[in-house]
Formats: sequence, structure tokens, C-alpha cells
Amino acid sequence: MTQPPPPPPNQPPQQPQQGGFGPPQPPQDTPPQDAVPKDAAPQDAAPQPPAPDLTKAPEPGYGYPQAPRPAQAPQEPQPPQAPAQAAQHSQAPQPPQTPPPPAPSGPPQQPQPGYGYPQAPGQPAPPAAAAGYGYPAQPGTPAPSAYGQPQQPGPYGQPTPPYGQQPGYGYPGQPGQPGQPGYPTAPAGYGYPGQPTMPMHPQAGGPGQGPGAGKKFNAQVAIIVGAVVAIALIIGGGVWYAKSSDGGKKEEAGPAGPTGGGGDTGGTGGTGGTSAGGKEKVPADPASDVLFKIPMPVIKKDDSVGVKGSWLTDKAYVKTGVSEITGYDLDKGTKLWSVPLPGPVCEASRFATDDYRTAVTFQASAAETASCDQVAAIDLVAGKQLWKKTVNSGDYPISFNNVTVSANTVALGSTNGGAAFDIDSGKVLWSPKPADTCYDAGYGGGPKLVAVRKCGAYDNPELHIQTIDPVSGKVISEYKLATGIDYASVVSSDPLVVAADVGDSAGDGSGISDFFSIDNKTGKLRTRISVPGDQYAADCEGITRIEACTGLAVGNDRIYVPTEEHDGTGEYSRTNEVVAFDLATGKQTGQRADAGDGYTIYPLRMDGSNLIAYKRPPYDKGGQVVSIAGGSFKETKLLENPATEAVHDLETSMSPEYSEVLFSQGRLFMSEVYADDGSLSSGDPQYLAVAYGAGS
Repeated sequence: MTQPPPPPPNQPPQQPQQGGFGPPQPPQDTPPQDAVPKDAAPQDAAPQPPAPDLTKAPEPGYGYPQAPRPAQAPQEPQPPQAPAQAAQHSQAPQPPQTPPPPAPSGPPQQPQPGYGYPQAPGQPAPPAAAAGYGYPAQPGTPAPSAYGQPQQPGPYGQPTPPYGQQPGYGYPGQPGQPGQPGYPTAPAGYGYPGQPTMPMHPQAGGPGQGPGAGKKFNAQVAIIVGAVVAIALIIGGGVWYAKSSDGGKKEEAGPAGPTGGGGDTGGTGGTGGTSAGGKEKVPADPASDVLFKIPMPVIKKDDSVGVKGSWLTDKAYVKTGVSEITGYDLDKGTKLWSVPLPGPVCEASRFATDDYRTAVTFQASAAETASCDQVAAIDLVAGKQLWKKTVNSGDYPISFNNVTVSANTVALGSTNGGAAFDIDSGKVLWSPKPADTCYDAGYGGGPKLVAVRKCGAYDNPELHIQTIDPVSGKVISEYKLATGIDYASVVSSDPLVVAADVGDSAGDGSGISDFFSIDNKTGKLRTRISVPGDQYAADCEGITRIEACTGLAVGNDRIYVPTEEHDGTGEYSRTNEVVAFDLATGKQTGQRADAGDGYTIYPLRMDGSNLIAYKRPPYDKGGQVVSIAGGSFKETKLLENPATEAVHDLETSMSPEYSEVLFSQGRLFMSEVYADDGSLSSGDPQYLAVAYGAGS
């Protein structure tokens, strides 16, 4: 899970001071349920889930066990390795130019049934094969490293422990628990701890380049593999369908916009109708055209200005610009209204009220010394500013790090404490109190209001996850995270899901090593879900931006998480999947949505019981938006962009990892979160936002 470093902020974050809201919270005497002792695994942590439950048999060419060959048969040469992708994600992949490396040596491996299929009762397990992507280790054997590479010894000659051992999260520790499979660790140099990386195509010697990776199967091997897969399907098919048919649960609100109610029927609707379980219409023709492009604002040379914030109403696409917020016609892109601001927008709520009112923080001027101490409520229908406020700490206004909306409340967090306003009148609901020994670092909004409250020393804080009343600020329930977890992000407020990087173990700058599913009413931990950074791809910026999570969706009492990219079945192709975890048990549901060769899939939001996801395209195709049924996980294509070079370059210049992506009723909107002077564009036109529309 990776994220790029954002442009430097105008001001460094302020040091925490005492503040917050409400009466001081007494320290808790009971140890947290998720405490992570250094020398032993936690007794109350939920059983750790396996790696991505890719129950579908892996396709040839990626992590697939090699079939036996005759002892005297000559080794097949490997195809040339794919070159590293250019750092600028707007460029299309190019054919490799490197010569093929020598064929691998060593004894052939025996094939085994597809990943995730259980063995038939009474039958002995087949011989172990070299583990590929996401394969669990066999009991009693050392855990293989990622992508089928031999496991490397850990620091100071210690063996790398299998994943699932809580002590140290990747540091040498205790032997694995019985029944818990070992997990691979990322090879050195890939996703190195603390070093955010851009997604790249595999390089020679890198992840995914183990023996046989990307190799084409000959006819003999294909026959053998086909037979093995057929047997695996017969043995495991019943379990797969049993796991994937557990739909029908009540739909819950997702983290990325409003969702409809109703149970999950597992269907997808007919052509031209509405997808069952959701409100999105299925077009007769999903082929899209570019509806409009919004030019990049002109700014000073060598400057970069934040333009976070985009929303959809029934009639407008609303996007922040440089010192303004503008509404555009959904189809034509003509300007409907504009709200001028004295300085750039710093943060914008991802949520709005039912009648489309939201809030932003911004600077009082464009000066470099200006801070993000202004907050305003914006009516996205009328196109006007409702009110503007500041909150002081002593004689100085507080600079806010996050802003969100829940019910009729605008809540803001900072290192000086939290504040809240009534969105109708601008009345102060609460503000920091100097007597408090804790402070609200930030809030998660939407269906409920959740505070991430920090107590204790700055370098060793205690984090309390509180569901609070949005009017009074009264604490309804509270869960205390383990000491040593410095930051947390609110992925969803209802059901309540919090992400954290426990022990800095994610190793990829994503801010996520674990999800905590918490009961809103009681404050008790329902389950804890471990999602290793080298296996799963999503991001949360919980250091200051409590609600800034991308690539995740929550609904049906599940969390939908994308896996990291890996080799596809096509030559030099990359791909990934979306898998689901049950928020009650912490286990995978057995559901999996494949992106398809060359595509990378990202969850966007829920549509009733359906998942809406965007597929970033390969070099020769356009991107797609799909609806995935909550029960069957069957995909329905809602939109597909043109594959022409100009449109493709425009689309891939706004990756969902680093941009804002909205989809509704056949229209896809992609926008930047920073505006710059275009000095790195090589003369290509730069756009603030672009809209695509599918046929009716």
C-alpha cells in the first residue's frame, strides 16, 4: 500500500497543546483489547486472517506451481523482464528491450490444486510446491518469501517469522501458533519500511521475478495444469460457493458518500435497468465520451496550491479551485456558480448533509505565512457561503487539520483540540478547553460522528476512539487503542472501522497494518483484521488527516480491500483483486473480484449492497467503472472510457491513488488535489478535472 509524498505544506504542524471538548476523560484502568506485548502474542486479538483469499485457481504465469518436466528436457528460456515503469504514471507501458535472463536451475516442483481449495477428506495433501503470490506456508515448513522467492534470513541471522505473530510485526519473534499459516515477507528493497514507493512494473530480480514467473506454458505443462485445476475445482468448488453465497445482510453506510438501503439480492439487473441492490443504472452501452475538461488554474512559477474537495449534487459537479469553489453543469461543464475565498482551500469534508451543505477550511490570504485557520459552510445547491468562523487558542486562531460533517454538525480537529459548529447558524457547539488533559486530533463523519482523541505524552500517546453525539459532544461509547499506536484513521463511522499502523509494521507508508472493527454502541472491539502492507493496497493519512482514506469501501458489514499488484496471465501484464473481510469475525468471506489482465481495481464506494469500483486501464485500453454485487460478486460494467491515446493519457494522468474520483449515474469525474505551474508537464495541457459520460 503506497502513497506519494504531498507537496510541502505552507506551515509545519503545530505541537499539541491541551484542549479538546467536554469534561476531562478519566484514564482507563483496564488494558486495551488490542495491546501488543513485545514478548508474546496478544490473548484478546482476533485470529489473524490469511493472505488474500484468492480462491479462484491462479492463472498460469503468476505464482503458479511448475509442472514436472522430463529429467533430460532442456530448460525453456524466460521471456525478457518487463522494464520499470516511469515514475510519471501518465505514460503508457512500453515493450521491454532487455535480453532474456538464463533459465532457472534446481529440481522441478510438483503442481498442487489452486490456491484456497481444501483437500478432500481422507486424502493426503499433495507435495508442497514453490509458493506463489498469497500462498500460505505448509505447517512445519519455513514460510516462503513473497512471490515464490526463497525466504531470506531476518536481521542478525534470525529467520523471518511467519505472518500472524503479533510480537514485533515482522521482527524476529515467537514460533507461529498452531493452525496459523506462515506468510511471506517482502524482499529487501521492495516496500522498504518508511519509504513510500510509486507503483512500478517488475524489474529483473525484483518481486514477482522468481523462477517461472511470467513464463509461457508449453502444451505438456498446460495439459497437466489443466487436470490439476479441474480436480481442485471438483474438490473445493462446494466450499467456494458456500463462502460466497452469504449475502443478504442488511446494507450499511459506506465511507465514501451516501448509500441506499435494502438487502443484497446478489443480482446485477438487466441491460438499461437499475442494478439490483443499488441505485446506479446499467446503461445499454457503457462506452463513454469525454464530457468536459476543466483547465488547470494559473498560479505562480514553482508554486503548488492545494485544491482538495469535490462533490456531486443532482445538478452540479462542484470542485475547489485556487481560492474558490465552483459548480459546473454535469454534462456540459459550463460554470453555474462560484464562491470566492480569500486564500487556498486546505481541507474539505468528504461528506455533505442530505440537502448538500458541506464545509471547508482555508487560508485567510494567499500569503506563505497564512495558516488554515478559517472554516466556512458552503451550500452546494445555491452556490453560496453560509458563514465563516475562526477558533482561538489564547490570542491566536487554531489551524485545523481536518473537517467533516455529520448530521447538522461541522466538526474540526487539530493538535490544539477539536471544535464544532451548527451548519445552519454557525453556532459554536464546542471548542477546546484549556483544563482538558486530552485533545481531539480529528473526526470521522457521515452517518455518525467519531472522534480520535489523544491523551498522554506527545511521543507516547493514548488514542481513544469515541462515538459522540453530534450536537452536545457527549461521549456515547469509547474504545482505547493499545499504547504505542501513535495515529489512527476513521475508515467508516457506521459500522465503525478504524485503521492504524501498529508498531510501524506496514512498511510502505500507507498508514495501515490493521483494521479495528468496533461496536458503536458499546465501544467494544468486535474484531481486529491484519492487512500486511506487502499484500494489500490502500492508504490512510492518519497523522493529521483523520478521515483521508482511499481505496477502501465499507458495506454489508464487510470491508472491501484491494490487493497489491502482481503478475497477470498476459505477457508483462500486472493486475490485482478486491477481497472482502467480515467485520464481525475478521475473516475473509471468500469473495474476490478480479481486475482483469492489465487492469488495477480500486473500491470507490457502496451503492446499496453493491460495491462501485474503478479499474485503471492497461496501456491499450480505457478505464472502467463496475458494479459488484454484494452477494455473488458478479460484475456489471457501468462505464468504459475510450482507448485512444489522447484520452488514455488524460485518464492515466489522474490515478485514483493520488486524485479524487467520483462516479454517479453514468458519469465519472476525476480531479487533482494540487495545482502546480505545469513545469513538469513537458508542454502537455494540464487539467484540474475531467468528466466522462456513458451512453444511456
